[in-house]
Amino acid sequence: MRAHSYQDSLVLKPLRRSAITEEIRICWSRQGSIVGDGGDTGEPKGVSAIHDPESSLSISRPKCNPSYFYLGILVADAGCILESLSDHIAPYNHIMPLDLGAKGSCQIGGNLSTNAGGLRLLRYGSLHGTVLGLEVVLPDGTVLDQLSTLRKDNTGYDLKQLFIGGEGTLGVITGVSILTPPAPQASNNIFLALPHFKNVLPLFQTVKRQLGEILSAFEYIDRTAYDMGLDHGLGPILNPDEVGDAQCFILAETSGGNQEHDLEASISKCKLNNLLESLMSADEPLIYTGTLSQSPGQFASLWALREGLTECVQKEGKPYKYDVSVPLAEFQSVVDAIRERLISKGLYGDHAISKVMGYGHVGDGEWNLHLNVIAKHGYRPELEAALEPFIYELVASHTGSVSAEHGIGSMKTDALRYSKSDVSIEWMRKIKRVFDPLNIMNPGKVLPS
Repeated sequence: MRAHSYQDSLVLKPLRRSAITEEIRICWSRQGSIVGDGGDTGEPKGVSAIHDPESSLSISRPKCNPSYFYLGILVADAGCILESLSDHIAPYNHIMPLDLGAKGSCQIGGNLSTNAGGLRLLRYGSLHGTVLGLEVVLPDGTVLDQLSTLRKDNTGYDLKQLFIGGEGTLGVITGVSILTPPAPQASNNIFLALPHFKNVLPLFQTVKRQLGEILSAFEYIDRTAYDMGLDHGLGPILNPDEVGDAQCFILAETSGGNQEHDLEASISKCKLNNLLESLMSADEPLIYTGTLSQSPGQFASLWALREGLTECVQKEGKPYKYDVSVPLAEFQSVVDAIRERLISKGLYGDHAISKVMGYGHVGDGEWNLHLNVIAKHGYRPELEAALEPFIYELVASHTGSVSAEHGIGSMKTDALRYSKSDVSIEWMRKIKRVFDPLNIMNPGKVLPS
């Protein structure tokens, strides 16, 4: 999957909801297509114009002041930047339930439309669970006001769920009510080097058992990605002699209630220290070595390696990016199978694909893999032909998903069938026709043509 460029015929930037409604009504009456435009940080080109003419509707709010915040419930315009919302609620000791590398530019409405996952999903779950209500302008200009702040509302169909992950194909999200968790009073992290990939699953089980409810992130980085990060100045994190021939690395984060809970030396209060000690002293160690952050600066430097990988990839060449989910036990076999396929076709090396690497989020039983295949000298048709649909078929063979958290957009519509049955796709089409019979909302996205 690589990037494509398109051009909008008209860019609309309404300042009020009434203006959004009026502009959508005009487009409806003239059967003009609308593409909702957020922070332009999505991977699969879900906001690119692919038909002519199309209008790009931007509801960005650079100066965003949420209209309501009480007992952890936040109500805000969809055009608010994620980081701005985080900054707004920080003085009240709350955080947003999602955190992304693009938080400085992505908008909460776009996060909802793509059902963005991110680094906090392991601890706080997906947006399907944290969103309490939405305000949506439908294709004919009707305002669907479900901007509830109730945590319990079991009255009929939960319509808001259709728009979370709907990628703007059913309507334009203009407002959100979302539950924000209390800010952890003590966050710490640990970085571990593993001799083999097969150690990841037992390590995750061990970490989950020892850290329990304070485990907030468990991130995987393979050796290729780790070495690339070091080449671009993101380290060193660990002593190279102790790392040795480690095949992969884990970054685990805890979010505790108070500083004593995580760091004091007693067995009852020092879970992270106990974890590292037990891993290092085991009769059959799961790790080669590890380090525990001792200061806010070290905490940030460990995360800088993981969050900086995306930028490093761009510097290596032209990346084919795949955001997939597969069972935990199959992750490395997916990466290896792709590398072996490229080798068999004579396409692996500096003349073609220089690196195949994986990193991502680990959860209970499954893996969100960010697979990056780097074309050192640029995209070429024979490279894409070697990768697709092979990657999608491979993911489907493991009953995985071709899009774990970035959505389908316009770039994965033909791949949807590898994760959804014909019956599921047909009912998705029926839902689309009910809400948008003229097909003016983000046409050409999500559903295959």
